[in-house]
Amino acid sequence: MKEIDTIEALETHLSSDAGLADVVFQNLDLSGYTDALLARDVAGAVFLGCRLDVRLRDHAVGGGALVFPRIEGLPYDPYQGRLYGIGDLYDRFDRHRPESYLECLDARVYAHWKATGGAAPPDIRETLARRLHDHAMTDAVEELLHPEDGPDPRVVGIMGGHSMARTAPAYRQAAEMSRKLSRHGYLMASGGGPGAMEATHLGSWLAGSDDAALDQALDILAGAPTYRDELWLAKAFEVRERLPASPEVQAQHRGLGIPTWLYGHEPPNAFATHLAKYFANSVREDGLLTIAKHGIIYTPGSAGTIQEIFQDACQNHYVTVGVVSPMVFFGRRFWTEEKPVYPLLEKLAEGKAYRAWLTITDDPEEAVDVIERYARTMESSA
Repeated sequence: MKEIDTIEALETHLSSDAGLADVVFQNLDLSGYTDALLARDVAGAVFLGCRLDVRLRDHAVGGGALVFPRIEGLPYDPYQGRLYGIGDLYDRFDRHRPESYLECLDARVYAHWKATGGAAPPDIRETLARRLHDHAMTDAVEELLHPEDGPDPRVVGIMGGHSMARTAPAYRQAAEMSRKLSRHGYLMASGGGPGAMEATHLGSWLAGSDDAALDQALDILAGAPTYRDELWLAKAFEVRERLPASPEVQAQHRGLGIPTWLYGHEPPNAFATHLAKYFANSVREDGLLTIAKHGIIYTPGSAGTIQEIFQDACQNHYVTVGVVSPMVFFGRRFWTEEKPVYPLLEKLAEGKAYRAWLTITDDPEEAVDVIERYARTMESSA
């Protein structure tokens, strides 16, 4: 189906002889185009959250179109037609007033999420609105990963603990791995939150900068080591201010964060260029692992990271996404002794194709090399 989500695209379509069957109009104010649309056969068209006057609404419903009405009175848009940016979720943040986070869209939506029942809202109107929003997020992710005007990006994920301190060696190493992979043309993806997730996108943010810039950023961030610190977000915005990435650098070294309001007490990190924030954590988790088809690097983490490991292993075990991709475990002692996941995974993978792509290492260079070797293998077999 053809999606039209800008007025420019709408006018282009209406100026042609193309029909409206299998056309999706998403989140548009169509009140100024009533006469033009009344003159068209709307059978098979879909209107998602568009503003329609009474005549056009009746024409659409009576003519065989599918109309999803707007849902008013919500702090979020159920028909969000694009991925969020930092400026969207942190629309009112002032780093000199850390408490201003509570005025931001991200905090307003989280407050609404809690006030309407948290993960189990009793109001079917609210559950429907959330599902529509999450569907819009997934659609926007698909548009990012399958552009009409270029090749699909190669997506690599870095997973790890949300509580990883900015001063931890593993944080710097995650940033360095991400920076190198970004420079090699990969789109870096993470769960979009603090800790190892933030380090992932810090690396992409600084992909156009030298080592001194990374040192400077880490020095600034050390002033608020974890997301529980009052200045956590303010320090990230200070890095953005002092070490800005130009629009060209951001376009070249993109990062996709996929956080959730289920963990809304952990604000999204401020370095991802694109954010797909979900209400449903299960959809978010599975989707994140599914899109990282060029591999995932697992830095030390706890229950959430271990959950992701075995979800990823299941996808590889049964080849449910069509490819078997690398699972790189960064931190040999951690993954064999503290959280001995790797020995179990080796056993699970015996006789399976993904056994060849299991790696455990303490060397950031080796972790990156595995991803690069996999990419070469995929290109040679294409």
